[in-house]
Parts: sequence; C-alpha cells; structure tokens
Amino acid sequence: MSAVPRLPVKAVLTVRNFRRYLLGQLTSNIGTWMQRAAQDLLVLRLTGDSGSAVGIVTALQFLPQTLFGLTGGVLADRYPKRRLLLLTQTAMGAQSLLLGLLTVTGEVNLPSVYALAFALGTATAVDGPARGAYLSELVAREFVTTAVSLNSAQFNVARAVGPALAGLAVAAFGAGPVFLVNAASYLAVLYGLITIRTDDAGAPGERGRPRPSRTRPRDAFRHIASTPGLLLPLVLIAFVGTFGLNFQVTISLVAITAFHTGAAAFGWLSAAYALGSLAGALHGASRGGQPTARRLVTATVVFGALETALGLMPGYGTFMALLLPTGFAAVTVTTTANALTQLHADPHLRGRVMSVYFLVLLGGTPVGAPLVGMVSDALGVRSTLLLGGVVSASAALALPALIPVMTGRRRPKAGSTPPAPAAAPAPR
Repeated sequence: MSAVPRLPVKAVLTVRNFRRYLLGQLTSNIGTWMQRAAQDLLVLRLTGDSGSAVGIVTALQFLPQTLFGLTGGVLADRYPKRRLLLLTQTAMGAQSLLLGLLTVTGEVNLPSVYALAFALGTATAVDGPARGAYLSELVAREFVTTAVSLNSAQFNVARAVGPALAGLAVAAFGAGPVFLVNAASYLAVLYGLITIRTDDAGAPGERGRPRPSRTRPRDAFRHIASTPGLLLPLVLIAFVGTFGLNFQVTISLVAITAFHTGAAAFGWLSAAYALGSLAGALHGASRGGQPTARRLVTATVVFGALETALGLMPGYGTFMALLLPTGFAAVTVTTTANALTQLHADPHLRGRVMSVYFLVLLGGTPVGAPLVGMVSDALGVRSTLLLGGVVSASAALALPALIPVMTGRRRPKAGSTPPAPAAAPAPR
C-alpha cells in the first residue's frame, strides 16, 4: 500500500513528450542558475558590494514581467506554445552568449549588465506563461499536479547545483565562462522541444485544437474575479512573491555583507536553500492528490515563520541549516499555488491566467528587490528577512477571511478541491 502515492510519478515519467521536456529544462535551468549567481557576484564586484545595485539588476530582470507578462499570456493562447518556446529559448541563449563575450573580453560594465538583464526578462515574460500552460498539455488532467511538482523538482535540482557550481567556477575562472556555459545549455532545451511529437495524445494543444479568435487579457481578469478558487492563490502569491521570495538578493547579501564570506560560501548557501526546495517538490510529487487551499495557507504561514527565524540566525552554520526547511516550505507554497491555478483555470484561458500568475509571482520583484536592497543598506540584511517573513505569514492568515468578503461570495471550504472540467486526452 505504501507504493500507491508514487504511482502518479511513474505514470507521468512514462509520457515521452513530458520526459523530453523535463530533461531539457533541467539542463538549461542548471545553466540559468549558474548565470544568476554569477551575475550577482559580478555586480557586487563592479560596484564594491552594493546591495542596492544587486536589487536594481534583479528588478530590471523581472520588470518586463510586469510590463509584458499579460502580452505573453495572450500570445500563449493565440499561437502554438511549442513554437513560442523555441523562439524565446533561442533569444535567452543569445543574451547569455553576449553577456559571456562581454565579460570574457573585459568590456562588461554595470550599464551593459542592466541592459542585458532587461533583455533576458523580456524574453522570459513571453516564455513563462507559454511554459506554464504547455505543461498541462503534455499530460492528462489527473497528472497535472504531479507534473507541476516534478517540474518544480527539476527546477530545484538546478537551483541546488547551479549556484554551487557557479560559486566555485567564479572563484576559479571568473564570471565570463559561467555565462558561456549557460548559453550552451539552451541547446538541450531546444533539442527537447524539437523532438516532442506533436501528434501524441499527450499534446492536445499542438494537434490543431481550435484557438479563440479574440484573446484579450481582460477575459482572464474577469475569469479570476468570478472564480474564488483562483483568487486566493493569486493574491497570496502576490504578497509572497513581492516580499518573501527575494532570496536571489538576500542570500548573496548575507554571504558577503553579514558573514563576510566569498563566492564559494554564497554558492553553498544557495545550494542549501535549493536542496530544501527539491525535497519539498519531491514530497509534493510523491504525495499525489489534489492541491487544497488549506495546504496553501498552512505552507505559507510556516514559510513566513521560517523566513523570520532566518533573520535571527547568529552564524553561517545555523543560517545554512535553516535554509533547508525554508526552501521546503517555499516550494510547497509555489507548487500548490501553481497547481491550484492550473486546475481552476478554463482551458481556453489558461495561457492568460498563467500570465497573471507569473505577473503576481515575479512582477512584484521590481518593487521587492530594490526595497530589499535599500532596507539592507539602511538597516542590515537581516531586517529584509524579518520583513518578508512577517508580511508572508500575515497575508496567509488574513486573506482566507478577506477574499470572500471582498468578492461578496460564500467562503469555500479550505480543503475543497477544484471542479473537474472536460477531461484532457490520456497520455500514451
């Protein structure tokens, strides 16, 4: 009986298209996380350890999500998602190649890092909604939650391996070669997308399913406003994404400014957080079953409490140890919110709804990242962790009561599961 919860994982991994997609994403994401870590270290070197500069480059990378994220959702609903992903992944690879060449030749400067971070964010604004919506076209509906968890698992494997490799590589060779390695890693995801069989039953969106003639972003907002099961995860993840999930900035600042360590120590801190996230993703995949609002709220409260405790840790060792359960809770929050959003969204609106999800998850970063940098410079980096934890936990405690009042609807039961729309074709 104990093997039953793992059956969905085995079933999903037998789907050829999903397996190809997953392996390509894993390879590319390792390179992406190497670049993110190396980029933060490069900015700290160029600016003399400025937390505000790290916050600004992070904000510029995520600002296009705020500006163009909804457009990305419209494109994902209007055009074949696989073709969109081929274009966006190629553009992201070209950005990494250019940044690597500038760094290796010694021509890199802070404005060029800012500009290329914005260019990467622009491609990601289209890539994110298409990737999120395409995932549910690769597997049958009953496996969407497991597919989201496995996709999160590969993401967190990359987040564990990437920064650790980047810290060691930057210490040994500098940041330039890391950016070039990331550029090469995009070949893996492009190969995976090219070799997906579009005539498989597991890829209904690529087999000529009629697409709406009018794809307006406001239709997604109307759908969200009329669906309480979408409103809670999207509003809650907006608070968590803006204030709580700024570890790309805070971990580098803690390593360099609070504990006075170097690039390698920063890499190990990032790896500890990612290992905890990986454990959370694998737990979610093996657990199976439908996600619930109760699970989302509970995980967010726990995450907020752990992030607050991080701000109180006195030393490098205790800080790194607490990053493990913090990562576990953080990925539980994001995968549960993601799965709830996918399952409650109307299929013909899923691309636009997922663009709203990525907008609230990542679109707050242009506000949150500079705020983290300024608070860090003024009050110390520990204050940013305390702020993020308190806001995340408070939002989780307040929103389940506030949202039904705001919408004028009867409050759904916290453990309720989303209604089942029309079934998707079963995977081969």
